[in-house]
Amino acid sequence: MARFDTYLDDRLAQGCAYFSREEVLTSLGLSPAALGAALARQAKKGRIAIPKHGFYLILRPEDRGLGVPDPARWIDPLMRYLKLDYRIGLLRAAAFHGSSHQAAMVFQVIVPRQLRAFEIGRHRLEYIFQGQMAFEQVNQTQYLGQLKTDAGYAKVSGIELTLFDCARYFHRAAGINGLAQIAKDLGGMADPSKLAQVAEHYENSSVRRLGYLLESMGHALQADALRPFVRKAKSAVLLEPAVKPLSPELPGVREPQPAWGLVVNELVEVDS
Repeated sequence: MARFDTYLDDRLAQGCAYFSREEVLTSLGLSPAALGAALARQAKKGRIAIPKHGFYLILRPEDRGLGVPDPARWIDPLMRYLKLDYRIGLLRAAAFHGSSHQAAMVFQVIVPRQLRAFEIGRHRLEYIFQGQMAFEQVNQTQYLGQLKTDAGYAKVSGIELTLFDCARYFHRAAGINGLAQIAKDLGGMADPSKLAQVAEHYENSSVRRLGYLLESMGHALQADALRPFVRKAKSAVLLEPAVKPLSPELPGVREPQPAWGLVVNELVEVDS
C-alpha cells in the first residue's frame, strides 16, 4: 500500500520513528481490517516492529541488525502511549552515570505497575515494579536525569536514586558485587542530602546495605548521611540474604556489623 509507505517515510522525516494505531487510523482513514493487513505486510518486510499492541516502531535500515533501535530511543513515547510514568534504572542508569563496569544486558525500567518483561529484536526490556506511593515520592525532577538520544530525551534515575534502586533490587543489578561496584563508581558523586531524602522512601535494610558499601568503598561523607537510619533498625539483616549457610559457626559468615546492623555473610569483590 503506497499510502502506508509514504506515511512511514513522512513520520521518519519528522523525526518520529514510531506511531500508534489510533494515529495511523486517523491519518489515513483506513478500516481496522485494512490497517491490520498493512501492518502485517510491513512487519514481514522488516519495516516495523511491535513492542506493544497498538504501538509500532518504524525501522531504518541501520536498525535491523539488532531488530529494533536502542530502547532509549523509544521508551519515552511508549510509556506516554501507556499513560504511565517511568524511569530508566538499575544497570542502564548506572552505566549512564559512569559505572562503566556495568554491561547492561537488559534495559530496565522502573514503573508503578506490574508489567511483563519482553524481548524484541536482540533487546530485552524488563520492568521493575515499585509501589505507587514510593514511586510518586521519588520519581521527581530533582532526583531524575535525562538520557539524550537522537530521538529526544528519556527519564533516567539520578545518581542517588540509581544507588538506592540498585540497593533495593540488587539481585537484578548484578548481585551484591554489582551493587558494590556501583557504590564504588558512583558513590563519591552522590549528594549526601539527596541520599538522606531518598532513603526515607526505601526499606531500612536497603539503606543499611548501601551505607555499609559506601563506607567500605571509601565514600565516608555519603555513608554518614545514611547512618541515622541504623537507629531505626529492629534487628540485624544479612548483607546477602540468598547466601547459605546462615549459621554463625559455619564458614562464610562473619560477626555482625554493629555500625550498620548487618551480618556480612559474603565477601564483596570489586574491580580496581
